[in-house]
Amino acid sequence: MEGQTLETRLRQGGLDEALERLYGAAKLESARSRCAGVLEGFAKTFGKEAEALFSAPGRTELGGNHTDHERGRVLAGSVDLDILAAAAPNRSGVIRIQSEGYPQITVDLKELEPRREEENTTAALVRGVAARMAELGCPLAEAGLDAYMSSTVPGGSGLSSSAAFEVLMGTMLNDLFWGGKCAPMEIAQIGQYAENVFFGKPCGLLDQAACAVGGVVAIDFADSENPVVERIGLDLAAMGHALCIIDSGADHADLTGEYAAVPEELRAICRRFGKEVLREVPEQEFFAALPELRRECGDRAVLRAIHIYDDNVRVSGQVGALRRGDFDAFLMHVRDSGLSSWRYLQNVVPAGYTEHQDVAFALALAERLLDTAGACRVHGGGFAGTIQAFVPQEGLEKFRAGIEAVLGAGSCHVVAIRPVGGVRLDRTM
Repeated sequence: MEGQTLETRLRQGGLDEALERLYGAAKLESARSRCAGVLEGFAKTFGKEAEALFSAPGRTELGGNHTDHERGRVLAGSVDLDILAAAAPNRSGVIRIQSEGYPQITVDLKELEPRREEENTTAALVRGVAARMAELGCPLAEAGLDAYMSSTVPGGSGLSSSAAFEVLMGTMLNDLFWGGKCAPMEIAQIGQYAENVFFGKPCGLLDQAACAVGGVVAIDFADSENPVVERIGLDLAAMGHALCIIDSGADHADLTGEYAAVPEELRAICRRFGKEVLREVPEQEFFAALPELRRECGDRAVLRAIHIYDDNVRVSGQVGALRRGDFDAFLMHVRDSGLSSWRYLQNVVPAGYTEHQDVAFALALAERLLDTAGACRVHGGGFAGTIQAFVPQEGLEKFRAGIEAVLGAGSCHVVAIRPVGGVRLDRTM
């Protein structure tokens, strides 16, 4: 296949094996069409042919709600919704990113300092990923990249479109300019750095890790510099269930304070013990100090800490259940985690909201439609965005119809677990 263009390889079926692995045999034709679209978009935008195709998936949190920033345990999986990119080096010292339907982003690789005016923008993520990789030794100064992207990861969906973008950027730069030196978790950490330092969001590492590693992974963040990552087998189809991500219709706008309050209140608890994160505070000491903690930090902070302790244990329970093939026990832990998030972590309804309680309503609707089957819980950061539901296959269409009749067409995303993370898909995977 040496000398063949990507378009020719795609048309002749040379990428089918990779596409089937990422998207499944049932979606092969649509995957081919999407690849053709980004190759065409690249050629029209940059006036040349792409040299590579890359993909990075969205992610779903399966266990451990808000535990990552406390160096806790999480269970997460990459999904078959992704950002797809056609790319080629341009050797101009500039990164040019054209995302389908958006203005082009240009970042000069000689200017890799954080810019206040770029905070909360995609340009900040591009600059941040490039800056961290250059700092680590990637030879980018005389490089340059052109990329045309198309995404099926809905923004604000709780499927981490920003983390998928960061991982995609890291994967492209790592492959094209650094010979694949970075391991998946290193790319995840680079993405987190970009989001923390350049984008201005104090996120944990869960989202980037799940997008970068792929499949279902249990991650222990006790050592935040070297998290322990373990792949866990989960075949939902064999268990007779589908995974749904449901858009509640709530907007994340103006909720930054709500998200920030969770780690801030937990830090107040930790300061009482001279520690930085809750993982460093022995649970027995925490419960022994409850009277003082309530007085000094407030009840909500104490309840949030109880959730973190308990959800760390639940992740271990989920992993154990999956290892022994006990899906009912796994679902029990999912339900318990959801209840704990609602009652103790309190990230379902923003403080003071009465008329609009979108996530709470979505949970109530899902629980009613599931009856006593399956399980549902708040998904990701909470307060707005999405919920997650494990739905028995025989009731999936009725469940989806029931959700969309109330929350609107397209509000129920049925997703599959994807076996790989950020990847160059025109090479053998």
